[in-house]
Amino acid sequence: MKKILVIDDDHKNIFALTAILRSRGFEVLSALSAGEGLSMMSKGSGIGIVLLDMMMPDVDGYEMLSRIRGNEELRSMPVIAVTAQAMTGDRERCLAAGADDYVSKPIDVDRLMKLLNQYANS
Repeated sequence: MKKILVIDDDHKNIFALTAILRSRGFEVLSALSAGEGLSMMSKGSGIGIVLLDMMMPDVDGYEMLSRIRGNEELRSMPVIAVTAQAMTGDRERCLAAGADDYVSKPIDVDRLMKLLNQYANS
């Protein structure tokens, strides 16, 4: 089972996602900023999937996706955008920015599990 990195600037979101994922057998790491997340991803920590909050201060998810896709070592890392933005076009905007998939908050846990299992086994 691949490790999941949750990148979100909100402690409550990290706590909730981590609890859900660990209860389903996933190993979870977390980062409170894009910089911290990139550092963790670059250290060969065995991270296999990233859940990326799109609305963070300083470096938002769109800039973070650009940095991931521009990094030779990280380019193929599956990234699922996680956002409270659920307006028409937001999903397409996330995918166009380089996300592999998209889930909106509040998170549909069944949909998230389906996506994680899909990427964990690919």
